[in-house]
Amino acid sequence: MDRKPIIYQLIPRLFTNYNDKCVPGGTLSQNGSGKLNGINNEILNSIKSLGVTHVWYTGVLEHAQCSDYTAYGIEKDNPHVVKGQAGSPYAIKDYYDIDPDLAEKVPERIKEFEALVDRTHDAGMNVIIDFVPNHVARRYHSDAAPSTVEDFGSHDDKDMGFSPENNFYYIPRQLFAPSVDMGTGKGAYVEFPAKATGNDCFTAFPGRNDWYDTVKLNYGVDQFNGSHHFCPVPDTWNKMLDILKYWAAKGVDGFRCDMAHMVPLEFWQWAIAAVKQHYPHVIFIAELYDTGIYRSFINVGGFDYLYDKVNLYDTLRGIQTSNYSAAQLTGCWQTVEGISGHMLNFLENHDEQRFASRFYAGDAVKAVPSLVVSSMIGTGAMMIYMGQELGEPAAEAEGYSGLDGRTTIYDYWSLDTLRRWLDNGNPSDKKLTERQRWLREKYAEILKMCNKEQAIAKGRFFDLMYVNYDNPTINPHRQYVFMRNLAEETIIIAVNFSADSCDMAVNLPRHAFEMLQIPQGTAPMTELLSKRKSTKHIADGHPFEIFLEPWGAAVWKVNHKNIKPIDEKIDKASSVATEK
Repeated sequence: MDRKPIIYQLIPRLFTNYNDKCVPGGTLSQNGSGKLNGINNEILNSIKSLGVTHVWYTGVLEHAQCSDYTAYGIEKDNPHVVKGQAGSPYAIKDYYDIDPDLAEKVPERIKEFEALVDRTHDAGMNVIIDFVPNHVARRYHSDAAPSTVEDFGSHDDKDMGFSPENNFYYIPRQLFAPSVDMGTGKGAYVEFPAKATGNDCFTAFPGRNDWYDTVKLNYGVDQFNGSHHFCPVPDTWNKMLDILKYWAAKGVDGFRCDMAHMVPLEFWQWAIAAVKQHYPHVIFIAELYDTGIYRSFINVGGFDYLYDKVNLYDTLRGIQTSNYSAAQLTGCWQTVEGISGHMLNFLENHDEQRFASRFYAGDAVKAVPSLVVSSMIGTGAMMIYMGQELGEPAAEAEGYSGLDGRTTIYDYWSLDTLRRWLDNGNPSDKKLTERQRWLREKYAEILKMCNKEQAIAKGRFFDLMYVNYDNPTINPHRQYVFMRNLAEETIIIAVNFSADSCDMAVNLPRHAFEMLQIPQGTAPMTELLSKRKSTKHIADGHPFEIFLEPWGAAVWKVNHKNIKPIDEKIDKASSVATEK
């Protein structure tokens, strides 16, 4: 990859829905839905102006929902196994089709998606979609698959709890009976024998907090004794590979792989290699929550990027909300040392609470230090979530999820922050508040810097905290300082997780100069966020002075060719004059 991926995640159902009178739990006719065609060239160019390189279109595949599309030959879902009115984007009903909610003309829904892919490419960005390999909706049926493709489960032996030839796991002779209402009479949902539920719930009686709207797929692992049956290649493997190739052939440039660790590593090793043989540019992103398997999913599985949620995200959130020490960030880069270029960092996504929500920071302005660390600590990918750059607070109870600080994935809804910016398809800052305008500009500035500055995009990392723990000008619990270096450029980055400003005199160790081959001396420098220029010492034994505003950051850049040896006489005289 010739650039650091900056990913913009958006849910089309919500993104271009301009209805300002949505009701909690409302139907499609009440609340409406955003459309793929609504994501026009102007909107895409506005997204790109943030420094975005990839757009992740979340929830575009057809999934179980309560809306009725039987007039278009789409089987109606039973509402008792649908979460919310709009349904979960991760309860896939047809891997080969597009959610009809997103189409202006339902029969043209795949063509409308293909047109969106083309528009995104024309805007200079790549396309990512979800690949959901672990589970499907409780009733899966494809009406868009190629004629050679058979549905999951069509040849299963349902009397077998496990068979390597089955696509699903069964609980023989048991009726599916979760602890939620399945209805009565003709409207009841009946499943016999019961299939295992998506979150590895191998009983007929999942609870409300289980993924009762989904069915676990069988990849040849006998969940009852742990044995593996990968030869011959399981039918599920071949079916999933066909799906990946189908979308790659339509111009999709990457797959965010949902709950990747719930699928055998051997499948990923086989499937990713097979896709890249035909589509070498396609990237694979793993949703993972275990640092212990990071390296195997990269080195064996073949993933390009992994969620660094349980490492960096959780630490940044802890600094913000739980009085974690900023010094713990040192442990974050140590955890991923050698693989940091494969990390995908974020402050928000559809699973997490909004940064500006009352459940998290409560103030979007406080995001700057977290954003700088998350986007600049490594050469891996950075992701933001629609409306994050506007300070979306998720302050409403939209329906199924309730008021939980997240933006719903289960409901038909609309976001005021997005409506202000998108302005019915004519994006501008005219309707944004002053605060929203400032925040979006700050996000754009920081994110664009990630690729403009090659030391950030491709350079080496050096932590400066170990020589500054006893520095009285730095509070290691609230401030963090590091360097990025490439060839003839060095960047010193400092952040402040505090409501108080600080004047830092950062110690620069001799080892940094030796390892990164930085000449020592005095040079004119630029602070890239404020555009402030200053002549500074960059040398062992000469503290590097940095001023940080509350919840602020500084990014000082020096070109090595501009570094001149320190004239000790002049420097000493200057120091004496300053003291007087």
